[in-house]
Amino acid sequence: MRDVGGQGPARGNISSQGSHGSPGGRGPGGTRGTGEPSAPHGTDEPSAPYGTCEPSGTYGTGEPYRTNCGTYRDDWGIPHLRAADVRALAHAQGRVTALDRAWQLEVERHRVQGTSAAFLGAGSLGWDRFARRARLADTARRCFDRLEGTDPETADWVRAYVEGVNDGLAEGGRRAPEFERVGLAPGRWEVWHPLGVWLATHILFAGFPAKLWREEAVRHLGADAVGLFATDGPATSGSNGWLVDGSRTATGLAVIAGDPHRFIEEPGVYQQIHLACPEFDVVGLAVPGMPGIAHFGHTGEVAWAITNAMADYQDLYRERLRHADGDGGGDGDADGQGEGGVEALDPDGVWRPVHRHVEVIEVAGGEPVEVEVIETARGPVVVGGLDPRAPDGSGGPDDPRAPDGSGGPDDPRAPDDPGTPDDAGAPDAVGPLSLRYPPRVTGDLGLSALLPLLRAREVADVDRAFDAWAEPVNVVQAADTRGGVLHRVAGRVPVRSRENRTRVVAAWEPGHEWRGWHETPYGTFEDGVAVMANQRGPATPLGVEFAPPHRADRIRAMLDERRVWSAAEMPALHMDTHLSSAGPLLDRLAALVGPAPGSPAGEDGPGPAAGPTPAAAALRDRLLRWDRRMEADSVDAAAYAALRGAVVRRLAAEPAFAALAVPPTYPEVFRPWLSLTVRIGFALEHLLRAEELYGIDRAELVRQALEEVAGAGEGAGAGRWGDSHRLVPWRALPDEDPDDGQDQGPDVPDGPGLAGDHDCVLCTSAVPGITDLSARGPAARYVWDLARREDSLWVVPFGASGVSGSAHHRDQLPLWLRGELVPVVTDWDRLTREDGDDSAPGENSDERNGEEKRDER
Repeated sequence: MRDVGGQGPARGNISSQGSHGSPGGRGPGGTRGTGEPSAPHGTDEPSAPYGTCEPSGTYGTGEPYRTNCGTYRDDWGIPHLRAADVRALAHAQGRVTALDRAWQLEVERHRVQGTSAAFLGAGSLGWDRFARRARLADTARRCFDRLEGTDPETADWVRAYVEGVNDGLAEGGRRAPEFERVGLAPGRWEVWHPLGVWLATHILFAGFPAKLWREEAVRHLGADAVGLFATDGPATSGSNGWLVDGSRTATGLAVIAGDPHRFIEEPGVYQQIHLACPEFDVVGLAVPGMPGIAHFGHTGEVAWAITNAMADYQDLYRERLRHADGDGGGDGDADGQGEGGVEALDPDGVWRPVHRHVEVIEVAGGEPVEVEVIETARGPVVVGGLDPRAPDGSGGPDDPRAPDGSGGPDDPRAPDDPGTPDDAGAPDAVGPLSLRYPPRVTGDLGLSALLPLLRAREVADVDRAFDAWAEPVNVVQAADTRGGVLHRVAGRVPVRSRENRTRVVAAWEPGHEWRGWHETPYGTFEDGVAVMANQRGPATPLGVEFAPPHRADRIRAMLDERRVWSAAEMPALHMDTHLSSAGPLLDRLAALVGPAPGSPAGEDGPGPAAGPTPAAAALRDRLLRWDRRMEADSVDAAAYAALRGAVVRRLAAEPAFAALAVPPTYPEVFRPWLSLTVRIGFALEHLLRAEELYGIDRAELVRQALEEVAGAGEGAGAGRWGDSHRLVPWRALPDEDPDDGQDQGPDVPDGPGLAGDHDCVLCTSAVPGITDLSARGPAARYVWDLARREDSLWVVPFGASGVSGSAHHRDQLPLWLRGELVPVVTDWDRLTREDGDDSAPGENSDERNGEEKRDER
């Protein structure tokens, strides 16, 4: 393997041809981050929004760099930004994001701070309490302070982005009607807010609340339950991603394609954008509120994309807390310490002071709520707290209520706030739990990777950039125009005991400390292809729960159907609806050939089960002939989903699972991980295939479910899958007057019908046993062509604009539903420049007229 950029042997699956640049991954003209600002900026406000463009600048391809800096738009309203330097470009990105998505930015800023309930009401209180207790805002501040010391260039780049956001918020706020509806004015961003947005977006990404579920499952069912229920679920973010190298494409250069799966939000979680300056020219999907392009980008010479690695890198510790003997205690900082000290028991047997203060959350339409914030040496306490009535606190070693000091299942404590809707008056059966997460420990969110990514020219540059990545932990695929490819894991995973990764561990017991960081593994290519869809792969040593292999296997099987592929052919893979996970339930149906009902039922095992009635037999036969495709217009797909839901509900009602049916009342933000019905729904194939399942007669259960569905007429062909499988995007504030007839929330499910299902490549997740509605799916789709960037494609679920009612608010939705993508435009002559440098809407759309009308109102 060749020496890449003077850095020694290339690691893992990096291959390339030829050479480029100089050692260290320098950009055009030898530019690279040196720790100094990319341009002088002695004041908070630059003299011009885009800097001063010089005619002599050139971008790396050798084409003349246009002198006209500013904001341009394509036919879809996607912003294309050109600036004189990196700092001016960051300012322009912040400004255009504020203009297009002011309401989204305001919501995200408040979510970071734990203040969203102040204008969204009690429905946001659960998140605000978690954000306060997990100390997200304080962690973001710490990370920015560290960034200023270790990487001042990136810190100043973030500062320029924030200046741009503040420069555009007033105008953006006037465009967005939501501000007037809630009586809110846009607030001013601080330099740490982008880091807070990144942290809040990904704090639940690794699914640490699954450890709460495992704790309960093991307690009631035994250790084998961990494997039975180990799968991704509706609360987990995932992705499809595949890379086909030049040996398998029509152009001889690689194609990268995929789609990230997240909760579908409106406005969307990804922003299509084009960023250009003399150092780089990059298109990609940005996260609104964060500068640059982190997850999916194409520089013209190298492209990259990510999927969730499903790594486990956050731990929960059961704490023992008590009141300190004397007054005070804690760390003594000036943010509310006092009101009596608190101590925690450490692994060396010593009680030590911990930080404690109280914060107040304002709630629109309700009374303010106090939140106790405690942080031990492990991390912030996110579940439970100190018992205010016990002189020695909750969970001391002599606490007679429970041997582990948790207070036991009959402890009537409600430590958070007994009068609030979050966990009012309920027992806290597991005692105080602290969360240890890497940025809180290191003060690093990995932002030093972002500028090197934008400056990358080959896969070796991308590889080095991702060495600085922190979280979320991802699988990265990259390719360049020299033939190089990359498949690796990136991110920070602590080295610690196996028990830490699977369960809640005791803070006072030795052996659960973090002992450094794992080396991140590299993946392989098989016959010129790498596929990642959250299944076990290169990240296997770093995780516990992975997605089943169905999506990955299906993508590879489709790619193997032909030898040569083009970028234009990739969207067909995005839309594949084959449901491989239907197999175990259909196998159970096929076994229903025994004696008629009323005769002794067969044993649960390989022998035949009791036979169905004629109506149920007809439904069974139809489903056994079904092509297993979850198409929106399929009546058989709807019948299968109805049967699956009935089986899930019957399993959840089995006495063997009764102890898990009503789990301990954790804070509501964790509840998606704790529902027995949800867990059974997503682990159904494991539960049906297991050799034995706690004595449950699954054959008889499936027969009863089949009779139920047949008797209710759900299998008679009256309904199609898309009739019930509808999109329900999350909105901070539901539309008063939706402009396309979409739903206005989960109680009014009249959104567009969808094809696909959780284990399809077209991953539009229903929640079996609960609802056919889908709140999670492809948050974007992309195809990166390395032969010619202009042949790349992308689409988002709604549109480029977050302004309700604007021309580009939902104009991509029909394409997204049909599986079509729009071309990536990089030719500046095909774009329309906005008037002047004020980032007004472009002349090539109707958006400006609509916004002027709103301003007049």
